[in-house]
Amino acid sequence: MDLSSLRERQKERRRARIYSVAIELFKRGGFQTTTATDIAKASNVSRGTFFNYYPYKEAVLLDYGSEVMDRLRDHAEARLQSGVPALNVLYEVWDLLAEENARERDLFPPLAYEVMNPNPERARTAYQALPLSKVIELILRPLHQSGQMRPDLSLQRISNLIADTYLMVALRWSAYGTERTLQEEMRLALNLLLEGALKRDTTRS
Repeated sequence: MDLSSLRERQKERRRARIYSVAIELFKRGGFQTTTATDIAKASNVSRGTFFNYYPYKEAVLLDYGSEVMDRLRDHAEARLQSGVPALNVLYEVWDLLAEENARERDLFPPLAYEVMNPNPERARTAYQALPLSKVIELILRPLHQSGQMRPDLSLQRISNLIADTYLMVALRWSAYGTERTLQEEMRLALNLLLEGALKRDTTRS
């Protein structure tokens, strides 16, 4: 193994250690109260080294969110390839994401706020790290290709709307809570998006 490869592997291991320690501290003590200094100290690195790997504390959460998105994409691809109907897969992925967010309720608000960061570069970085709309687009593509979706809206626009709805509903639930579980709230929102808000007149032929 050459020297450059060894250095890269050392960097990967150090980043992985910082990440795992940071997530553990966030879960144990809360995201807001955990500082970069706390993470660096617990990871046995300097504060400057932490910032070499993560330019701001929220960037650690982007790695976490990216892992979640990868798992959802893998699940969706496997289920579609096995012949499961696209809408069933969408609801499965929707439920898995709701379960993850409910389990890590304290991590979701700062992660969601990062997507809406007033700094456009940080918001863009967060959006690219959390491609939920791309996962939804992957799931809905068979329906779009078979003509089962509205022809006046692009698949990308529909997928973005569903992803944005998830973000806002889950953020509100994480911050305020309701008598319903997050899974129940998200299913209500998804049903509304897919079926519409207006009452249908069943008496018309």
